[in-house]
Amino acid sequence: MSTPSNFEEKRFALRMALRLPVVISGRAEDGSAWSEPTETDDISTSGALFHLNQKVNRGERLYLRAHRPDGAPIEVTAIVIRTAPAIYGTARVGVQITEPTENWLRLFVSWVADDQPTTEPAEE
Repeated sequence: MSTPSNFEEKRFALRMALRLPVVISGRAEDGSAWSEPTETDDISTSGALFHLNQKVNRGERLYLRAHRPDGAPIEVTAIVIRTAPAIYGTARVGVQITEPTENWLRLFVSWVADDQPTTEPAEE
């Protein structure tokens, strides 16, 4: 007999596995600012999953910086939705983008479009 899980899946966004270089910034418990380069495991239309060495807590506000394929920078604010232990003492951190969501959506769409194979016009 299976037991019900305490974890309820709440993701509804389109998700894509993508190793996207990002810089995550935040504030430590003592108020000091920190910044850590990492890369995403995946991104969605509303968030991202990545590994961090820095300890963060659910509900904490983070700032993400990334670049679209054309090199245009984007900066967004996110809230930590989940954390889980990962390898080498890091944590897997899932965030939801809070503002500006349209910048993140443009980033997502630009990487999805860039990931599509180009089709050569048919020769006549």
